[in-house]
Amino acid sequence: MEILKNKTTLQNYIERQKEMGKKIGFAPTMGALHEGHMSLYKAAKAENDLVISSIFVNPTQFNNVSDLAKYPRTLDFDIKQLEASGNVDALYIPEIKDIYPKQTESKQYNFDGIELEMEGKFRPGHFDGVATVIEELFKQVRPDQAYFGEKDFQQLAIIKKLVEKLHLPIKIHGVAIYRNNGGLALSSRNERLSSHQKKEATLLYETLVKVNEWFRIITIPEINSRVEEIFHHASGMELEYFTIADEETLKETDFFYKDKSYRAFLVVNVGDVRLIDNMHLD
Repeated sequence: MEILKNKTTLQNYIERQKEMGKKIGFAPTMGALHEGHMSLYKAAKAENDLVISSIFVNPTQFNNVSDLAKYPRTLDFDIKQLEASGNVDALYIPEIKDIYPKQTESKQYNFDGIELEMEGKFRPGHFDGVATVIEELFKQVRPDQAYFGEKDFQQLAIIKKLVEKLHLPIKIHGVAIYRNNGGLALSSRNERLSSHQKKEATLLYETLVKVNEWFRIITIPEINSRVEEIFHHASGMELEYFTIADEETLKETDFFYKDKSYRAFLVVNVGDVRLIDNMHLD
């Protein structure tokens, strides 16, 4: 696995690969890698000649300085994981100046309103930060296909909309949520949970499974009430929000229409760790 430590080295590498006609798959990350990330590279390897990873902790998508400071940084371990996977050909580790050559600030985007739903309400400016770094990485890496986990489903929708708006020749793939044996969706932030908290946090998945069982059997207000009741009685957990939304528009719904697809979204604070999860309702 080649390690590319700046924009110039990356671009020279990409140019050589493009000259050889290589089809490039790409999955950007902020590091603190886990099996969920590895599943992205496995999917990419099956469909491309070359797979590229990147690690860059993007400051503009954090809403507070303390969350940025607490974000786990495990570069040496991440490199070993990527090498051991056998699915990654090159790792790009840009410096801040490679992504933000002038000022470390986000561009402003219009994603037709999907950026204003759910996470957009609770984390203003977050998706501008995400889109800014993804746009720049796409321009530098020039992938044919890019892979993102469905755990961050709204982010996936934003990136699809970004590619559409900018007319980028990149196919975006959503990869299924990777869960541990208890159902907890793997996340870099999970590493900050204690063993006890990780066990307790499986309640998120258990709740989503129940929501899927209740789907179309009881009303959405009844489902909302039951979810609130579950977390009201869960010690050490605080429900930030729960919503059932149209998968296309991400708008919250209070009624099921047969021709629409829906997904349940759940955000819970466990101690000082914010966990997000979601599930397609079928």
